[in-house]
Amino acid sequence: MHTLNTTTTTTTGSQDPIDPNRTLDPDQYPHRNPNHPQSRRPRGFAATAAAASMGPVDSDVNNGNITGIGGGETSSGGGGGGGKGKREREKEKERTKLRERHRRAITSRMLAGLRQYGNFPLPARADMNDVIAALAREAGWSVDADGTTYRQSHQTNHVVQFPTRSIESPLSSSTLKNCAKAALDCQQHPSLRIDENLSPVSLDSVVIAESDHPGNGRYTGASPIPSVGCVDANQLIQDVHSTERRNDFAENFYVPVYAMLPVGVIDNFGQLVDPQGVRQELSYMKSLNVDGVVIDCWWGIVEGWNPQKYVWSGYRELFNLIRDFKLKLQVVMAFHEYGGNASGNVMISLPQWVLEIGKDNPDIFFTDPEGRRSFECLNWSIDKERVLHGRTGIEVYFDFMRSFRSEFDDLFAEGLIAAIEIGLGASGELKYPSFPERMGWIYPGIGEFQCYDKYSQASLLKEAKSRGFAFWGKGPENAGQYNSQPHETGFFQERGEYDSYYGRFFLNWYSQLLIGHAENVLSLANLAFEDTKIIVKIPAIYWSYKTASHAAELTAGYYNPSNRDGYSPVFETLKKYSVTVKFVCPGPQMSSSNEHEEALADPEGLSWQVVNAAWDKGLLIGGENAITCFDREGCMRLIEMAKPRNHPDSNHFSFFTYRQPSPLVQGSTCFADLDYFIKRMHGDLQR
Repeated sequence: MHTLNTTTTTTTGSQDPIDPNRTLDPDQYPHRNPNHPQSRRPRGFAATAAAASMGPVDSDVNNGNITGIGGGETSSGGGGGGGKGKREREKEKERTKLRERHRRAITSRMLAGLRQYGNFPLPARADMNDVIAALAREAGWSVDADGTTYRQSHQTNHVVQFPTRSIESPLSSSTLKNCAKAALDCQQHPSLRIDENLSPVSLDSVVIAESDHPGNGRYTGASPIPSVGCVDANQLIQDVHSTERRNDFAENFYVPVYAMLPVGVIDNFGQLVDPQGVRQELSYMKSLNVDGVVIDCWWGIVEGWNPQKYVWSGYRELFNLIRDFKLKLQVVMAFHEYGGNASGNVMISLPQWVLEIGKDNPDIFFTDPEGRRSFECLNWSIDKERVLHGRTGIEVYFDFMRSFRSEFDDLFAEGLIAAIEIGLGASGELKYPSFPERMGWIYPGIGEFQCYDKYSQASLLKEAKSRGFAFWGKGPENAGQYNSQPHETGFFQERGEYDSYYGRFFLNWYSQLLIGHAENVLSLANLAFEDTKIIVKIPAIYWSYKTASHAAELTAGYYNPSNRDGYSPVFETLKKYSVTVKFVCPGPQMSSSNEHEEALADPEGLSWQVVNAAWDKGLLIGGENAITCFDREGCMRLIEMAKPRNHPDSNHFSFFTYRQPSPLVQGSTCFADLDYFIKRMHGDLQR
């Protein structure tokens, strides 16, 4: 454990007067006095446990020995009752955790429904205060930042004011002018007055209309407009609903669809394998009306045998075929290996000369706590280390990108190459190689931290010394194995070490290494591909998302526990280089699977957070399907994610990439109806 030697004593039954849904920040409450707890009556099962252990606890307090609730110790003067009370408290604690998980799951679904179907712009870390404030604003109330809630309108001379709508209101300015004129006309209307017996809370919603109700005339309703002489409320409602129908599902948006060519069209010697087969595949893609294709340019193939010796001949032949079919082209700068984590007969490694360097200096690769090396991509800690035949990591990437830009300058000039995707980590995604199947990882394991090489450890130690805590200069020792679950580890468990002073320090350093690598490479990519769209792929790490620590995201480099937004800092860096984000959309059917429920996975919750965090930063975002089969319902959910209905800013995906392991001409697709999916993305079909 790498925590400071501090001792905190807590009396039985004491609780801090803070929101139980909020994670306690030790930086914010460094000197909480446990000797004056708030009294709180135990209930239910906890009351029985408290009664059973009351005697020994009182004895201990009088003697100056206070038994901690979570300390796991029992006073020797308590007899057998203390041990029984301890066991009961532990059982109640587990039951409380289960109830809390169930409550969070319900809250998560409610928030997702309000965002998706109610068009509520709730923040990513919304709580019930945000929900209540959003509902109040929807009802016409004003809610200040400090919680003060009031009506914007005020009654003057008993004139009923018309409720104003938010900025997002679809009402036109002319309609509002008519409302103002109608309000003046209604001042002289004899049948419109306020019931003075009502409380101030009801004044805005209750109106007396004697002409409609000849008795006592009391009329209670949402609309304050009782006569034809004023603005027609039904007409306003129809105006709003017609606008919602026009915006519903954003059917008019055109989202370009790109299809990815299968891996293996270029062999390990840089030659096009089957030109006729590729031509048939492109012809079939053209018949489906796709907008373009996506091609991986493998570093391990082009510069595979000798440093700075690039073989582009196979790619030149392939790009000429694509040009013949008048399809756009997105090219991936693939600086990672392929085949190490997937079944199949295609294997593309890092360049052979890099692997030779790695035999003498294995620390150029990511390393797990057991000292095992990952060959999926180069270690980010050598970005500025001259260990690759006199070149640094980022110089190697830049030379490769510059060579590609020079070789295919004519295709850039023609506009055939529409975008360049930069591979920044394992699987081409911006993440650590924390889930290697060759090391035995299987879903839903939390993975392991990848920072135990000498370069990363030196960086960590330097950062720890700069903070004045040199003993923090090493990785966690209690973070489990690749297939551990969060509750099985001391680091990731609820209130575990991940949220300690050391844990926060380490996780911040670990995530900053990821952000720093992205910034180093993208700064040079902008030089190599000036005036060309740059794309970065963001992973979907949705398992353990319903836990407090979000362990799988932490090991992958995203410091995104339940009390912190880990994606906004990443997107802030990407925004500096005008990057378009490509998000790997998880299979929608996973959210209802028992397997994923047990993994505490939340694909929809993660997707909502990532997509909206990117939009909040003003970034364009595209999508790519995971290699799983989608039924008709799954395709519809992908369309909803790409073209969200009634989005207040009309945001939608800028493109979508369809990928599958086998060629399309073989007749098997991952989507139930690919032609229908493409037409819906193009806006050619309505619901």
